[in-house]
Amino acid sequence: MIVVHMPRTIRVAHSPDSDDAFMFYALATGKIDTEDIEFVHELQDIETLNRRALAGELEVTAVSIHAYAYLADKYALLPHGASMGEGYGPRLVARQPYERADLAGLTVAVPGILTSAYLALELYAPGVNTVVVPFDEILERVAAGEHDVGLLIHEGQLTYMDAGLHLIADLGAWWGSETDGLPLPLGGNAIRRDLGPALIKRASRMLRESIAYGLQHRADALVHAESYGRGLDRAQTDEFVGMYVNERTLDYGPDGRRAVQLFLDRGHEAGIIPQPVTVDFVED
Repeated sequence: MIVVHMPRTIRVAHSPDSDDAFMFYALATGKIDTEDIEFVHELQDIETLNRRALAGELEVTAVSIHAYAYLADKYALLPHGASMGEGYGPRLVARQPYERADLAGLTVAVPGILTSAYLALELYAPGVNTVVVPFDEILERVAAGEHDVGLLIHEGQLTYMDAGLHLIADLGAWWGSETDGLPLPLGGNAIRRDLGPALIKRASRMLRESIAYGLQHRADALVHAESYGRGLDRAQTDEFVGMYVNERTLDYGPDGRRAVQLFLDRGHEAGIIPQPVTVDFVED
């Protein structure tokens, strides 16, 4: 008797930007063998994905490290897929060259309360006045004078100068100065615990293979990623992808794992995260 195994569908959700597109290039284009697992990609902004993960909707999803503090009961962090700021990260920009002390009297447009950028901002400037704005509208709204300061994630980190904006602070650089050079944890890939250990391990291996394939076939993966670049040219896409998809993305490393725990610990100590969080990584 021939036994036919029907594919198990696993939704993989990530942001519609060039670094995530690069990361999942091989998976999205059939470059790796997924055996009897069918991966279905869903693309949404990170704050929407954070909210969907709170409800446990997605099997695998990109999440903000900040959001993981509220998801740890349902999800474990995969040991790969990290977006870490190695001395750089979300950037505060404005039409005027404000100083850090000026932020207390200004309004900062942020891409979401659950984003890691928001947590870093609250650690940098506690109690600052914020307003949530879709991440891809922050730059133009600040340039148009609708908000005093913008907190930029994704490609805006490279293009704000084209809009005549000034850099107030790079929160990744600030975090590094506060932590003896640790990277700033921004995003990770999380997998739902109820998939069970065996399926989690298999899916984790395939997702890591996708990242490795992109890094090994960089030129082809960049062509794929470029269509998600929102105004970046080829050189800027290459630079942006290099910032957030690299050897660190294959594995957090001991210092990366330590940085994740410290980031959430400091969020709790500051009263931003209500409960202490023990970070749980899937082990290969």
